Amino acid sequence: MNHEHVHDESHEGHADAQPGGLASERRPGELAFTIVLVAFSGFLLWEAYGISGFEALSGPGAIPMATTFVMLVSAVILLFKAARLKLTADETFMVDITPPLVLVLAAFLVVYGLLLKPLGFLPTSALFLVASIKILARRSWGFTITVGLGSLLLIYLIFRIVFSVLIPAGIIPEAEIIQFFRNLFAGGA
Repeated sequence: MNHEHVHDESHEGHADAQPGGLASERRPGELAFTIVLVAFSGFLLWEAYGISGFEALSGPGAIPMATTFVMLVSAVILLFKAARLKLTADETFMVDITPPLVLVLAAFLVVYGLLLKPLGFLPTSALFLVASIKILARRSWGFTITVGLGSLLLIYLIFRIVFSVLIPAGIIPEAEIIQFFRNLFAGGA
């Protein structure tokens, strides 16, 4: 089976077109990922066993243990399958699996998580959305800021105003601003 690999601007390889990748070759990072799956599934099985041990099929830990056991068996099967395959010669980890753009966006998510508590939801989300849209869309600053802040406004209105979800306030006195508008509309009625 001959696989021609063409690198285009998006760096999508031939294995991406078929669910599960290629049947005859292992993609870069696949073996390491399945090892992590086995370890994580084993850890979850151990944690599920810690709920109540294996005392009865109707015990509180029975379903979590059964589920994580199936996860572990599946991960081990995937590990053996991946270990038997030869590594594909026409793909690299940094180009085809995790290109630099993926790493940049992952770093953005880490920074977002770190800034959420000190800055609050609104400024952190605004920075994240504007920076992400600028990098992904490669459009003008006007487009980027309009879409980023417009999306944030929509998200804020739906979750904070409509559904009353509490969000980290941070440096913006959000409660006072909302109360100001409540008083303004209550006084005008």
